[in-house]
Amino acid sequence: MEDLSARYPVWFCDIWGVVHNGVAHFPAAADALAHHRRNGGTVLLVTNAPRLHDNVAAQLTKLGVRRDAYDGIVTSGDVTRKLIAAHEGEGVHHLGPKRDESIFRGLKVARVPLDEARAVVCTGLFDDATEGPDDYAEVYRRMRAADLPMICANPDKIVRRGETIIYCSGALAERYEALGGKVAMAGKPFAPIYALAKEEARRIRGDDAAILCIGDGPETDIKGAADNGFDVLLIAGGISDDTKTMAEVETGVRQQMPHAHIVRTLEGLAWPA
Repeated sequence: MEDLSARYPVWFCDIWGVVHNGVAHFPAAADALAHHRRNGGTVLLVTNAPRLHDNVAAQLTKLGVRRDAYDGIVTSGDVTRKLIAAHEGEGVHHLGPKRDESIFRGLKVARVPLDEARAVVCTGLFDDATEGPDDYAEVYRRMRAADLPMICANPDKIVRRGETIIYCSGALAERYEALGGKVAMAGKPFAPIYALAKEEARRIRGDDAAILCIGDGPETDIKGAADNGFDVLLIAGGISDDTKTMAEVETGVRQQMPHAHIVRTLEGLAWPA
């Protein structure tokens, strides 16, 4: 990471799978990010978390992530609020757990039952420990019957929580879209979250320095970097199949995203001793 710190002053670093696994943080990763900042670099944690950045910061603190590891946080939830705001004065239905309700803070929208809604804001499954996308078949049917648009606050389809793979709102959006439903997404790999991150980096630094994206998700982190013109560092130890070698993971991702400029693949972030 030391040479990449010199080449890319700004790092857009994913959180889940890179900095923590939802249960415990990765000390070596946080140490690498802190080293980059001490070198004069800027670290923005860019995440598809469907919550506001201050809620994510609180979660990082709870998991033990050192505060000097990052300059700021940009979330899919921050960007999604702009999409929700387009429905001010209307009723929207929240499809997701109570912990994500901060996304509505201060917005002039009413949260209503599904049958009264003009749009659905999907932040995840109600209980991601026990449920999967198939459990929402009746919800999709009712949404399609009413032709309701879905605002998906987290394009991720899966993440690894500890040693368990769990589903995210992106998996629900994928099923709804397959039925012909309208879906709007603002997180990675889509442009709005990168635009907000660039704006924040420029505010912090006062310049437009070279940017390196860091992440583990082929369809979000790697595709997002490629589609938006950034070089990317692939973390092989995140959501990838842990039965594969690092080289096999990289080969698979390159085949899946041939337009990505992957400058390096690592099992996890670490700074040389």
